[in-house]
Amino acid sequence: MKELSSAQIRQMFLDFFKAKGHMIEPSASLVPINDPTLLWINAGVAALKKYFDGTIKPACPRIANAQKSIRTNDIENVGKTARHNTFFEMLGNFSIGDYFKKEAILFAWEFLTSDRYLGLDKSRLYVTVHPDDVEAYQIWVNDTDLDPKHILKTEGNFWEIGEGPCGPDTEIFYDRGKQYDPDELGDRAFFEELENDRYIEIWNIVFSQYEAKEGLSRSEYKELPQKNIDTGMGLERLVCIMQKGETNYDTDLFLPIIEETIKHAKNLYENDYKVAYRVVADHIRTITFALSDGAMFSNEGRGYVLRRVLRRAVRYGIKLGINEPFIFKLVNVVAENMRSFYPYLMEKVDYISELVKIEEERFHKTLAAGEKLLLDVMKESEDNELAGDVVFKLYDTFGFPYELTKEIALESGYKVDEKGFKESMQKQRERARNARAEMESMSSQSADLINFTLKSEFCGYEVLKCEAKVIGLFKYGEAVDEIDNEGEAIFSMTPFYAESGGQIADRGVISSEYINGDVIDVRKAPNKQHLHYIKINDGVLRLNDKLRLEVFEDRRNLIRNNHSSAHLLQAALKTILGKHITQAGSYVSDKYLRFDFTHFAKVEQEQLREIEKLVNDYIYQAHNVTTNIMDLDHAKDSGATALFDEKYDKLVRVVSMGDVSKELCGGTHVSNTANIGLFKIVSEESIGSGIRRITSISGKDAYEAFLNEQDRLIKVSQLLKTGSIVNVVEKIEQLILENKQLNDIIFEQNNRLMALKAQQLLDDVRVINDLNIIIAQIKDASSDNLKTIIDNLKNKLKDSLIFLYNVSDDKVIYVVYCSEKAIANGYKAGDIAKEAAILSQGNGGGRADMAQSGGKDTSAITNVLDQLKSKLGIKF
Repeated sequence: MKELSSAQIRQMFLDFFKAKGHMIEPSASLVPINDPTLLWINAGVAALKKYFDGTIKPACPRIANAQKSIRTNDIENVGKTARHNTFFEMLGNFSIGDYFKKEAILFAWEFLTSDRYLGLDKSRLYVTVHPDDVEAYQIWVNDTDLDPKHILKTEGNFWEIGEGPCGPDTEIFYDRGKQYDPDELGDRAFFEELENDRYIEIWNIVFSQYEAKEGLSRSEYKELPQKNIDTGMGLERLVCIMQKGETNYDTDLFLPIIEETIKHAKNLYENDYKVAYRVVADHIRTITFALSDGAMFSNEGRGYVLRRVLRRAVRYGIKLGINEPFIFKLVNVVAENMRSFYPYLMEKVDYISELVKIEEERFHKTLAAGEKLLLDVMKESEDNELAGDVVFKLYDTFGFPYELTKEIALESGYKVDEKGFKESMQKQRERARNARAEMESMSSQSADLINFTLKSEFCGYEVLKCEAKVIGLFKYGEAVDEIDNEGEAIFSMTPFYAESGGQIADRGVISSEYINGDVIDVRKAPNKQHLHYIKINDGVLRLNDKLRLEVFEDRRNLIRNNHSSAHLLQAALKTILGKHITQAGSYVSDKYLRFDFTHFAKVEQEQLREIEKLVNDYIYQAHNVTTNIMDLDHAKDSGATALFDEKYDKLVRVVSMGDVSKELCGGTHVSNTANIGLFKIVSEESIGSGIRRITSISGKDAYEAFLNEQDRLIKVSQLLKTGSIVNVVEKIEQLILENKQLNDIIFEQNNRLMALKAQQLLDDVRVINDLNIIIAQIKDASSDNLKTIIDNLKNKLKDSLIFLYNVSDDKVIYVVYCSEKAIANGYKAGDIAKEAAILSQGNGGGRADMAQSGGKDTSAITNVLDQLKSKLGIKF
């Protein structure tokens, strides 16, 4: 075999398929764009779903890519097996209605075995096919020199996830040799499909030829109008084979990270510590790439997954003897190691490192808090065993590692219900698997829209009205000759903007002498024509009809205002907050602008004021807004801001606003920033760790908002009787001071009153078994009042049990105190409070010495007191 670096193998693959007529598709962002069904891009095909389901027709039907991917469903195996990774690169070649089985198989065979390329030993290659896929089997036997004895027919070779495109697949495995077969299973490991590290899958070709439908058996599935090929090959696995690594981790993709980690660790990369090093190396790649693509740490969705990955890495770092934040120091190593193919990583090293450091520090604090929580749980355990669901909650909700829970428990003489924990884990996996199966399915293809290639021109940048001919009519994606109620239409020309780039679609009307209708939405068809969703009010719309199309101008102008203000807002954010600001999403409508951006700190009120002022300054400076069509590379070189994860055509539209802003943008804009009129920030909030959101309005809406605020201020002035809004702040500050002074007086008086009530209770003390016992109702008292009384009493009664309660607003409050001697005698405040709450249809509890609870059934108080007195042996 050749000695090749990972970078050489990746490039060789792309060059091979480029020579076979494939268009090289850039790797998509790990964070899916415009696909709410996916948590992460998890395979090469995931970023190309729009081509496979017919939503968009690609410029070339042959595509190849090296796609960044994340999968965490097998995270527990990462570092333990030779081949599992959370972040990996999937090399893929795809055919969208072009070549099919024979070409796909022969391409794979040539790349893997030809001396011009990888030159793998053919005798070490094994293949699986579906039993019913006779065609694929015959191709392998008749058109390649693969040993037929190396082919396994298995029912598992059928790719199907929910409804949509599906079909049989064929997989290629590589035999790594006897040294990876400690049990001496031989090729039984392959043919009996046993879990092993000897036979490694390196290539999978899916023959997407049927359409899955719920309720139908596979034999009833219809053939797709457009058959496709979806190939996937894991770069890490192939590099492992080519570089003869023991595992994926013993390659140039991971070793630089491992070597840097060794500098921080107390234990070397050997024996049982190898797993810890591998987990850290794998997880920092995932974290670095995910954060660079716009993901952020959070408590839900992909942010929760990312947080869990980092916390797992921290935990394994601790196993290596690293007890302080260090993972953030590895970000630069990942970026340097991958910069030849992913140069953009270097630009984000400082930003990503800061995010990781903050999250690491937070988790080290969580570990300390989690350990305290675990100790509290152990104290409450009556049989010295921690229940599986409790351990799982510590792991899943609080991020406390199971291994650490087990370790601490064993050190303290406690057992862990491992079976119960695993059952809880399995239930979670099943939920995730079911959700994943539902999410990863593709939409059904619309053959009529896929094959509709007539050109339609968008003239909406220049005009809002035009004459046009109907060139296509559809009902739910199927071609029709006429529409008499609702349907979709494509015109030879249109001024209607189709929803894209965060900007909503235009609305308006269509009309002729014989027909009128409303355009209620516009989307892009697979071949990028504007597909108008139309409601016919009068007449029948037919092919070749000539109509007048008219966009609602007032609505379009409002959208323009908000979209142009988005560009100015981004410029202002970079000026006030820093150059690290990048757009993380937007929504532009006629009502408001919603702008999401990366920033790891709350935007302070004064900063928001500066941002709002700066945007209005840009507006008042009356910058001309100009548009130029440029080559993509030239546009980027000119300094135009581009969204990293957006797919652009070779020719792009560059929108400039004086020297303030220059962005790649296909949206509609004002001709001069002065047209916006006025800009106002409505709100600023966090929508995830490291992502903030500003919502704003502009033009007349902003003016009316300012008027409304002024009206409210005038109303406040009238209520305060200040005579003028100028004096409102001073008056409110005065009232706040007076209120504080009154509250201080009330607080002091209340404490005196509680002290008096506590003194009165001393007359009602009962001594039972050398304990001073007080059971009393304190009327008109809050829970804080009851606690204050107990604080007074326990200082005067050394050995005591105090039970106070009060009825207020149809509910009852209980506060209980037990001294050390009371606890030694078998009484716990938490248990007493909990029992009282249960009898009163409530809840609560607490520590052994102090507890609080409450209930809704006030009629149960007599029963509560009887039970308590019986427990204490009190007769009075």
